[in-house]
Amino acid sequence: MSLIEEIKACTICSQYLVDGVRPVFSFNAKSKIVIIGQAPGRKVHESGIPWDDKSGENLRSWLGVNSEQFYNPDNFAIVPMGFCYPGTGKNGDLPPRPECAPQWHSKILTELKSPQLILLIGSYAQSHYLQGKNKPTLTETVKSYKEYLPNYFVLPHPSPRNNIWKAKNPWFEIELLPELKRNIQLVLN
Repeated sequence: MSLIEEIKACTICSQYLVDGVRPVFSFNAKSKIVIIGQAPGRKVHESGIPWDDKSGENLRSWLGVNSEQFYNPDNFAIVPMGFCYPGTGKNGDLPPRPECAPQWHSKILTELKSPQLILLIGSYAQSHYLQGKNKPTLTETVKSYKEYLPNYFVLPHPSPRNNIWKAKNPWFEIELLPELKRNIQLVLN
């Protein structure tokens, strides 16, 4: 059984998933850029297509890529912290299930031949991968993005809910996004 088949058959946290198991991810051995986000939302859970929502539209805009480039696994591996939709809580989606990353991430990253950039989207991915080197807040971590290069590029979640955050942090669009797009184009071209 291939690693992709193993992940698709995973039921490690099924007892906690009210909406059922449906791992949503994408990668192949040639993937150049790894996107590590949170977990699928309800819309993505229903479609089975990673980042198939407004957050995904925003992310593709931030990266400066179109859907064809984004969904080509030779370009992007999409590996969330939690592979299945965790359900809804009081203030939106629940956090990613903690079982997925320890179970699958190292296996996926080992299978990738030569990823050139890893994007850490949101505090769950940043806390896991930066292992204490992240700053006290997500804003401080993202503002310090150059400290994590060339291994990681840190980003906030591209949810429309974060439009207020973007408005309060104009440096994000002025300084960080052009740098992100340059890095993406260097890897893809």
